[in-house]
Amino acid sequence: MELFRGIDVDWLGKKWYFLGFSLIFSVAGLISIFFWHGIPKGVDFKGGTLVYVSFDQQPNEDHIRASMDAAGLHDATIQRISSGPLSQGSKEEVISLPQGDTSELALDAGRAGVLAALTNGYHDSAFSIEKVEVVGPQVGKQLTHQAELATLYSLLGMLVYLWFRFELIYGVAAVVAVFHDTLITIGAFSLTNQEITLTVIAAILTLIGYSMNDTIVVFDRIRENLRTMRREPLAVVVNHSINQTLSRTILTSGLTFLTVLSLYLFGGEVLHGFSFALVVGILIGTYSSIAVAAPMLVAYQDWRIGRGKAASLPAGKKARA
Repeated sequence: MELFRGIDVDWLGKKWYFLGFSLIFSVAGLISIFFWHGIPKGVDFKGGTLVYVSFDQQPNEDHIRASMDAAGLHDATIQRISSGPLSQGSKEEVISLPQGDTSELALDAGRAGVLAALTNGYHDSAFSIEKVEVVGPQVGKQLTHQAELATLYSLLGMLVYLWFRFELIYGVAAVVAVFHDTLITIGAFSLTNQEITLTVIAAILTLIGYSMNDTIVVFDRIRENLRTMRREPLAVVVNHSINQTLSRTILTSGLTFLTVLSLYLFGGEVLHGFSFALVVGILIGTYSSIAVAAPMLVAYQDWRIGRGKAASLPAGKKARA
């Protein structure tokens, strides 16, 4: 199925607009990370106590939060388990208390604190505490380290694959585009002050693979066209290749986006961070395949020619400004 026939968009001619767009969102995210919210970490990474509470009726989270505040538990995070606007609503909540004592005493302290807060301040329905878990700061640091390594190794593995499958510049361009996607996605979490949990890390690794796959499709078409359009400037080849793959990109990304958007809207609080990362990541990943990765090939080629070096790709003419 082809949505666009005979389309001829000069994508490379709009590279400065794309650069401005990327800079705005990247810089905004970096400012938030370093000077505002930082990187909001969930209990998985910073440690804390998780108290699982079951209610007889669908709970009112505002009333629960007011009860926690009244009891002095001001930093408690409240999440509903498996709820959604189209469902009947869950009657279970997980209350995350900030990092503290990580011994067995923390289990009793967490249970007693939440029990006292709800008993004194929550009167909407009866409740019972199902279980209590403690995540220590040492475990949180280990999980943070492992998450960083997982992201780094995935990027390095893709770089090596593209180096052997195509050429080194293809791998570098793809990894830069994926790093761009990851930075903007994490920046979006920082700007909206949403916690990053293990499920969010899973979503980020998923979008890394998704964005890389989309980029490889464009790169593969560029490589094919380089064999048949050797006399054309590289910018013309890249534009033609992007236009040829545009229908596939819109169909694949569009359908996937609708799926994760539904997950974000109707998936409930537990999946909120995961789906939010995918919603942002798919939009930015699709954009970067066209506006970041492919133009880098042309920029690198022009840089080599400008320095008097041989063109690294078959289309050797310098692109017009």
